This record gives sequence, structure tokens and C-alpha cells, in this order.
Amino acid sequence: MTTIFKQGILFTMSGHSKWAQIKRQKGAADIKKGAAFTKLANAVTVAVREGGGDATMNFKLRLAIEKARSANMPKENIERAIKRGTGELAGAALESAVYEGFGPGGAALIIEALTDNRNRTAQAVKTLLTKYGGTFGAPGSVGWMFERRGVIRLTEPENYSEDKELVLIELGAEDIIHDGDELVLFCASETIAALKDKLIHEGWVVISSEVALWPKSPVVFPTGSEGDKLSSLLEALEDNEDVQNVATTTVL
Repeated sequence: MTTIFKQGILFTMSGHSKWAQIKRQKGAADIKKGAAFTKLANAVTVAVREGGGDATMNFKLRLAIEKARSANMPKENIERAIKRGTGELAGAALESAVYEGFGPGGAALIIEALTDNRNRTAQAVKTLLTKYGGTFGAPGSVGWMFERRGVIRLTEPENYSEDKELVLIELGAEDIIHDGDELVLFCASETIAALKDKLIHEGWVVISSEVALWPKSPVVFPTGSEGDKLSSLLEALEDNEDVQNVATTTVL
């Protein structure tokens, strides 16, 4: 059971952790696979191409590097990915692709990918959706259900209190979720860098930070066979080498 603070009200949220746990478990397991490092390297390369190779001036690159380091990606791999982005090394002509659709139980999905072959990636996503009882959607069919937000995970201190929660809000957190022994803070995507720096300065232990799609109106994760199919679909999408992120409305 978790709670979320939103606009001065605490809401109870049951089972929020299901998809977060799936992603964390998959992330740990996938480090054994080359596909995981390929994804991380591609994210670094594209971030450089879009905003330059200086991580102090390019927050997207800073986030991509931090994510790569947290996955124990070798320093030389990160450096090569940066050089591919700046053009110092040759690399595939990667481009962003976004796919929308529905999974089992009516879950709306947005799948973000980086690919050098849009046709291949689109067909792979369609195949997975069909295999697990989902449907491929037209552009814009579910995008309106999500908003891009800054998401920062913190270690929840033992002496956490309402006063400390108010401090987080004063620092810039808009919503706060209690997820096990962690706190998940939400903020506007453009303020995540400033909020993270303030948190570190104030002594909070930051586990991770990212700009991610989040559902405007989360719905309950389906149970039974529908829930099993959705879990399998999400895992299969995460396993695809081209897929960078999967967002779903079923986070409760």
C-alpha cells in the first residue's frame, strides 16, 4: 500500500509498485545481456546529438550517463557512445520512434524507441502486442492520457515525518509516493535538474532520476490472466533492443 501527496491531499494507492518492480527486476537481469548496454549506449549517443556532448549543459545526456553508470556500464563504453554522438566515431543513424497501443485489460501503452530501422521496430512492436492480446494504435490515440514529468527516487530516511515531506514540497516536489523504503518525487520535467541538485545539497540520498511519461489518470493493474498477459507483454517490450521506455496507464 502506498500513498501519494497531490495538491495538499494524501491519496491511498494500492499495488503501485507492480510495474516499477517489474522494471527493476528486469533491469537487474538484463545487465547480463548485451542488449541492455546497447540501449544505454544508444540513449547516450542520441542525447549528445540532440544537445551536445557537455553533460553539464545537456541534462538529458547527464541523465543518460547516470543511468548507464548505475547499470555498471564500463566507462569506455560510455565514452564511445559520446564520441558516436559528436561524430568522432562512426555510428548508426539512430532516430526516435514512438508507438501507441493498448494491452490486455485495456491498458494504454506508449512505447518509445531508438532505431536505425523504423519498419523493423514497428513490426516487432506490433507482433508483441498481437501475441499478448494487445492492439496497435494510431498516433495520438493514447498520447493525451500521459504527461511528461520529472521522477526522482530517494531513500526514505528512518526519521521521515510530515515535516520532512513539507520540506520536499518546498524544494519543488509536486507529488510524493511512498514506495516501500523509497520515496518517489514528481516535478515538472523542466525543473528536475534544479530539484535534484537541491535534494543532494540538503543531504537526501538520490537513487535515480529521469524524465518519464506518467498517466494523468492511473488505473488498476488487471488481475488474473489479463494481468499475467500484460506483465508478459511489458517484459517482452523491455527485452526488445530498440525499445527504450514503456509507459502504461496501469500503475496502481
